[in-house]
Amino acid sequence: MLKLEPKNIMSPKLPSLLTSLLKIEENIKIPHFKNSDIEYYLYEKYQSNAGNWKRKLYYTVKPFMPRFLQLALRKKYVKIQSKNTFPAWPIEQILVDIIDDFLKAVIEHNGKNHIHRIAPWPQKKKFALVITHDVELDTGLQHAPRIAEIEKEFGFISSWNIVPERYPIDWKIIDRLRDFGCEIGVHGFSHDGKLFQSKKIFMKRALKINDYAKQWGAVGFRSESTLRNIEWMPALNMEYDSSFPDTDPYEPQPGGCCSIWPYFIQQLIELPLTLPQDHTLFEILNQTDISLWEQKVNWIEEHGGLALINVHPDYMNTPERLKLYESFLVFMSQKKHMWQAPARETARWWRNRNDCSLINRDDRLNITGPSSNKMSIIKTKIYNNIIENQLI
Repeated sequence: MLKLEPKNIMSPKLPSLLTSLLKIEENIKIPHFKNSDIEYYLYEKYQSNAGNWKRKLYYTVKPFMPRFLQLALRKKYVKIQSKNTFPAWPIEQILVDIIDDFLKAVIEHNGKNHIHRIAPWPQKKKFALVITHDVELDTGLQHAPRIAEIEKEFGFISSWNIVPERYPIDWKIIDRLRDFGCEIGVHGFSHDGKLFQSKKIFMKRALKINDYAKQWGAVGFRSESTLRNIEWMPALNMEYDSSFPDTDPYEPQPGGCCSIWPYFIQQLIELPLTLPQDHTLFEILNQTDISLWEQKVNWIEEHGGLALINVHPDYMNTPERLKLYESFLVFMSQKKHMWQAPARETARWWRNRNDCSLINRDDRLNITGPSSNKMSIIKTKIYNNIIENQLI
């Protein structure tokens, strides 16, 4: 059942957001659908600015606090954050429900028993995995090659986000990561928590961030501590951003976009963080296993979404933590219907998919557009009042 009835239902941007997500065959008539305001969730319009002053205060005093005190404050604040009921954590169902209701409405409006649409992922894969790493300190960068080696053993390639102005960057390590096939992205600016404190600060730093991206050959961005402002971020000259969790009550800026699929923020592809971060699980919540990762991945697989994880080499730095991460990689390597690629390739795939069309002429289906030879088709039907999706 749907909850939290959205506002601003007739926003003119909504058809493009739904269309780019679902990619329904072109000859299908799209009905008026009251609950199609997915922008209300994707762009976090349900949020208030009530907590801004607390974040500003925290990041003002944070440089003067030892690490153990920072962590103690974060853990104490968990009791307050865990009371947030929306978005639900670790799984928020509302966008899945809205999309299923919309697909039912489309099928019924056209008097059909099924419709076709372009599958989200290439080569008939059911869901996707993107592995990212935010490198917060130079000690984390020193540890990066070991993690990349472990990933390579399982056949995985990751993306590494580097802070431009916080620590000396060892370019020999960066070159080594690139030799593994890894992608390099930009992680905030100086990791002082002030990037989004004012538009003036953001725009000034955005110019420098864009310069760093050009120098590094980087096309992706993630802000520090997933701080974000939907209105300002298109100033980043990037192909994609990955600063929005689908749901996360435990970050300094709690909330989330409620989506387990990529979407557009103007020219940017947003790749949402859809798995709990390692720092949240092991540092803040004191988890001792990967059951929450497994639970969320299985749910994402069921709905054909994107499993995007962020693992910090700064915290994945003990034999016990590495063993947990290896357990996750073992778990993911057993997923036979999963597509795995770096963030850059995933964003480009989603952009190409958006530029494709599914033509149905005399029951002959044909996909036109970039990378169409790698694309698959989903047959969507209603069975016992439940949406079923079948790759064909």
